[in-house]
Amino acid sequence: MTKVKFYDEVDDELLKFAVIIAKSNGKWVLCKHKERNTYEAPGGHREPGEDILTTAKRELYEETGALDFFIEPVCVYSVMGQVRADKYLEKEDFGMIYYAEINSFEEELHSEIEKIYFFEELPAEWTYPLVHPKLIAEAERRKIL
Repeated sequence: MTKVKFYDEVDDELLKFAVIIAKSNGKWVLCKHKERNTYEAPGGHREPGEDILTTAKRELYEETGALDFFIEPVCVYSVMGQVRADKYLEKEDFGMIYYAEINSFEEELHSEIEKIYFFEELPAEWTYPLVHPKLIAEAERRKIL
């Protein structure tokens, strides 16, 4: 079972990753990892010495090639349990959700992401099917999107 919870804030040291819900020209911006046939929002783990906003900006650039963008925090979330077919979290992990509007992209990607896709409607084939749709729904509920 997957548990996803939302918070307005938590202690900064608990934030391990950032997930960025992104759009460009009104379309959803999603990534396809080189080793998977599913889609995911850009994001990743915080590196030592990084603040969580820096993590979000770095991951957005690395995974989409975003050069010119506006980014804002949505909220903190936690996840526990089955997050994808091959990954189970025993304890609550915390991350920050951001929303980004991307104006321009670099032509070449420099990460494990094979390609970025632009969707009018959200796809059904998620890498994290029990997590990402909930994050987007929470951002919509908070009227960020």
